[in-house]
Amino acid sequence: MVAIATIAAHDPAGPHLAGRPGAAGRRPGQTGRMRSSPTRLPLVLGAVLVALLALAAGWLLHFGATGSGPADADAALLTDAIAVREPALTTTAVTITTIGSTAAMALLAAAMCVVSWLRGHRADALFVAAAAIGGSALFRLLKVFFDRPRPPVATRLVNETNESLPSGHATMSVVIVGALVVLLWTGRGTVARVALLTAATLWVVAVGATRIYLGVHWFSDVLAGWFVGATWLAVCVVVRRSWGSRPGEPAPVDADPVEPADDR
Repeated sequence: MVAIATIAAHDPAGPHLAGRPGAAGRRPGQTGRMRSSPTRLPLVLGAVLVALLALAAGWLLHFGATGSGPADADAALLTDAIAVREPALTTTAVTITTIGSTAAMALLAAAMCVVSWLRGHRADALFVAAAAIGGSALFRLLKVFFDRPRPPVATRLVNETNESLPSGHATMSVVIVGALVVLLWTGRGTVARVALLTAATLWVVAVGATRIYLGVHWFSDVLAGWFVGATWLAVCVVVRRSWGSRPGEPAPVDADPVEPADDR
């Protein structure tokens, strides 16, 4: 997630122009709006990141569907989760899984879209909307395609009826919380960024862990969901980054006009 946020926040104009939109790189006599095109390097790095995440997500989906690789630990981890169940922990798990549900993530995404739009960051609103809608469609299509059964009904503490692979909670927690990190990343200091990333990571892990604890997902479902979500978030960030202005920032504004020199 830190790599995604860093690529999103990279200044397209370069370090020497940071915070000075339109103030440099102008030819004498040029006036009006100044827009810098994105450098190629962050977009290339973003494309490489997308490819690596997609490869990892594909392998994890394969492992989950075939019961191989990390899925070898599915049954043991479910048994361990059942063994540590107790009322207070179950209440906490249900609360976390409810707050981290796909419906709750949709509400958070809608709120992010409204706030971004009202603040004039309309490209950010579209970025969040695309991430939320696309992520939801992606994990639902994958569920139907793989049609993996959930753990036995006797192990479940909450009711779930659709397919198991990948976990929708895991996927959308990465997509929506990750999008929030991307929007808040720009302009923050190192301490704030570390705190932001740590909080987001702990939340995503907690949501995924509750799905195993509650007996509604296998470990491999959750692992695949995290990487499917990260892949889609990276795609959205790279596309958003290609628009030229950084997520979380308004588009560059007109600089003071530079009067052309008189040729006398």
